[in-house]
Amino acid sequence: MRIRTVFLALTLTLLYAALAGAQTPGAANGPNPGVTPVRQIDRAEARVTRVELQPGAVRSVHTHDDVRFHLFIPVSGKIELTIGSAKPVEAAIGQAYFMEKGTPHGFRNLGSSPAMVMEVFVKDSAAAARQEPASPLAVKLR
Repeated sequence: MRIRTVFLALTLTLLYAALAGAQTPGAANGPNPGVTPVRQIDRAEARVTRVELQPGAVRSVHTHDDVRFHLFIPVSGKIELTIGSAKPVEAAIGQAYFMEKGTPHGFRNLGSSPAMVMEVFVKDSAAAARQEPASPLAVKLR
């Protein structure tokens, strides 16, 4: 039940973040030009990041070793996703792609207009966060 509650909360957060207005952008001139990650939420148990990609931008292959797993969810544009040693695929808008801790992955914008991806990370500390007592509001909702 708690896992379902966490996923529901993350889904609602994802929808809110996708509809939210402009946030302070990340470094546009970093190691991946044209790729701008914008952190939406960063808590002990979860992190949500919106990634904006300019046409032709590439997010080089990388891993997330500080999370149990993460969801990669294309929101707009034409995005090619590579996970591990698998052949690159054109990621379907709205389709969630699941990756476990340490899975190498990279992506790029194949289109001629900006693209956007939401990434939802469940951190290693999520297990510890589940052990904390529920807030009074959460108890009433059960």
